[in-house]
Amino acid sequence: MTTKVGIREVAKAAGVSVTTVSHALNDATSFRVKAATQEHIREVARDLGYAPNRLASGLRNQRSQILGLVSDEITTTPFAGALIRGAQDAAYERGYVVMVVNSGMDSELESREITMLQQHQVDGVIYARMYHQNAQVPAQLAGLPTVLLDAATEDGSISSVVPDEVGAAETAVKALIQAGHTRIGMINNVDDIPATHGRRQGFLNALRRAGVQHDPGYYVIGTAHTEGGRQAALELLGRNDRPTALFCFNDRVAMGAYQAATLLGLRIPEDVSIIGIDNLEIIADALWPGLTTVALPHYQMGRWAVNRILDDIESPGNPAVQTQMDCPLIERGSLAPPPS
Repeated sequence: MTTKVGIREVAKAAGVSVTTVSHALNDATSFRVKAATQEHIREVARDLGYAPNRLASGLRNQRSQILGLVSDEITTTPFAGALIRGAQDAAYERGYVVMVVNSGMDSELESREITMLQQHQVDGVIYARMYHQNAQVPAQLAGLPTVLLDAATEDGSISSVVPDEVGAAETAVKALIQAGHTRIGMINNVDDIPATHGRRQGFLNALRRAGVQHDPGYYVIGTAHTEGGRQAALELLGRNDRPTALFCFNDRVAMGAYQAATLLGLRIPEDVSIIGIDNLEIIADALWPGLTTVALPHYQMGRWAVNRILDDIESPGNPAVQTQMDCPLIERGSLAPPPS
């Protein structure tokens, strides 16, 4: 029969007090114990196979140590894995688990899911959207710690994390300019969402800062899908004074631009450079040459949301924080200097 290892056994084996072990193994109080002692205690605990009694801890703190993640369609998108993994990793590190529900954009189902999470006495809810947008938080969440993920409220009353859309576009266009391009076209999204406006502003900012004249004829809009990108790119690349580089709203649009270039007999990147936003690997890695793109920080946003909501749970009354996350450039083969 296996004997259950408790905190007293860890304390005895480590040669310290039960209180010291408790502080060392608790993220919220570990600062009270010297780093070397912490490491020694954690090593002893691992060797003995000690697992903290989360249920007892939760009862003492009046917490379930469960977080809810409510999404609309995010779990069905290619980015879901990174976002949820970031949330789960951060939760695990702080002794929590994440319960994920997906409404499929059905408000009635979402209401039932939130009720279910409340019945499980979740300590807080991360309210996630499929893409960066302004969101109305359900009244059911009033009084429950809540953080918005890939969304924000118009009044900024709830903490939120979103990609830096302006910065992402500036990063993309700056890369084109540094490669020597001055005739740069942009294919933007037709939808009225924050990404559309932010990426256009970043495009114009980068041109202005580099002293590159913006040609309004190099700016077109279309649907944020492959077909929309193809039609817009045919328009831009069919001009006599065609741009030597295209900045695309997302990687799907960039894939359409690849198709347009092929139809027109243009080589990538020798005749035209193309850059996108998303780092949707199923597209960016599959295209030939590979698509240079700007990655959206889904994993990092998931981590931030969990850490923020746990900070709010542990220290109620914090003012709401609106965070924009940096978006790194992922270089592949679609970017080169302009043709002579």
